[in-house]
Amino acid sequence: MPDSIQTTGIPATAGTASDADLLAQTANAVRAAGSALRARFGEVVRYRTREELMRALAANDDLALDILRPRLELLRPEARFVEDELAGGALPSGEWWVLDPAEGNVNHLHALPEWAVTATLVRDNQPVLTAVHLPLSGETYTALAGAGAHLDGRPLHVSRTTDLGLGIVATSQARPDEDEGVVRRIGSSITAMLFGALVVRTSVPATLHLLHVAAGRIDAFWQFAGARADLLPGALLVAEAGGRITDADGRPWTPESESFLAAAPGVHTEAVTTLSR
Repeated sequence: MPDSIQTTGIPATAGTASDADLLAQTANAVRAAGSALRARFGEVVRYRTREELMRALAANDDLALDILRPRLELLRPEARFVEDELAGGALPSGEWWVLDPAEGNVNHLHALPEWAVTATLVRDNQPVLTAVHLPLSGETYTALAGAGAHLDGRPLHVSRTTDLGLGIVATSQARPDEDEGVVRRIGSSITAMLFGALVVRTSVPATLHLLHVAAGRIDAFWQFAGARADLLPGALLVAEAGGRITDADGRPWTPESESFLAAAPGVHTEAVTTLSR
C-alpha cells in the first residue's frame, strides 16, 4: 500500500465488492449526464452581463443534475447531496454525494473542450469513489479507495519524474471574486514555478489537471483555496495512482486546508520547497 495514501487523509482501506458495483453505476450516471451536455455543446454562448452568465451556467448545471440526482438517489437512498458545488470544508458524518455536474462550465459555454462531469461519494468525510467523464473524448476516469485509479478500465500511475526542472506542472486561477491575498499568492507561486519547473500550465478546471497527474502526463498540480467538488475527485484519483496529496507546505491535506498539492513522489518535496519561496 503506497505510503502517500496513508498520510494524506485519503482512505487506505480497500473498496468492497458493493462499492465496486456502485462505482460502475456512478460511472454510467456521469456518462448519461455528459451525453446531454455534449448535445448542446459547440456554439459560443453569448452573454452581456454577469446575470446572463449565471443563468447560462445554471442551465448547464440543471440539465446535468436532472439526470445525475435521480440515478444516484436510487443507488444510495440515504446519501445526501452537497448543494453548493463551490463550498469547502469538512462534511458531517454519513454519506454525501459531491457533484460537479459541469466541471469547467465556463469552458463549455465558450465552446472550449476542457470540461467534464464528476461525481464523488464521501463517507464519514473520506472520499470512497469517484467517476469523472469527459464527454468529448468519451473517456471515463474512476477511482475506488484502496483499489486503484483507472481510465476506461486501464490502471493509472503517476509519473516517475525525479527532477522538477524536467517536469510539467499546473495550477488553476483564482475565482473572479477570490480574496486579494489568495490571488497574489497564486501569482507569486506561478512565478516561483516558472523558475523551478520546465513548463507551467495555468487554466481551469482543476479536475482536468489532476486527471493528467494521475495518468503521469503532468508531474504536479497546486492550488490555493478551492472547493471540495474541484479537488476531491482528483485527489482520490492521484492518491490511488500512487501520487502524494498534501497542502502546499507538505502537511496532510483535508478539505479544510487552505492549499492543495498533488504530485508524483519524485518531485513532491521539490515542489513544496519551490512553492514556499
